[in-house]
Amino acid sequence: MKHKKAIASVALLLLGLGGLYAQEALITTGGEVTGTGGTASYSIGQVSYTSIIGVNGSLTQGIQQPYEIFTTTGINETSFNLYPNPTTNQVTLKTNDHTSLSYRLYDMLGKIIETKGVSSNSTHINLEVVSIGFYFLSVVKNNQIVKTFKIIKN
Repeated sequence: MKHKKAIASVALLLLGLGGLYAQEALITTGGEVTGTGGTASYSIGQVSYTSIIGVNGSLTQGIQQPYEIFTTTGINETSFNLYPNPTTNQVTLKTNDHTSLSYRLYDMLGKIIETKGVSSNSTHINLEVVSIGFYFLSVVKNNQIVKTFKIIKN
């Protein structure tokens, strides 16, 4: 009897997994609109949506994700720029003074993925070998972090 219950439980679990979905869309931008009838948020770039049509009107709902790009700072004695962010394969670190600079690429768990010296005012950092996700790039001078960027890899 226990064996039949176990098989039935596994079968129900496997059937239930058919209804699970993963992320399907990449949102490019969005915002929020407020009017006399209320507030609605919107996204641009969404490719997956569902429409519900009723007697009193229709509603189109879809996927909306938070989209965040920010820079955290340390000691800022040199100017830095990192682009494109978000990226698919590489970012470029621009600086006005590359003397004694290096960078460290970290994953979200704080594990160092790559450490290299910065040898010019424009350094290309290859991200093709890392998975889609969030990463941190710390610019280091004399063993001290001078700037940290959050990178979004699509």
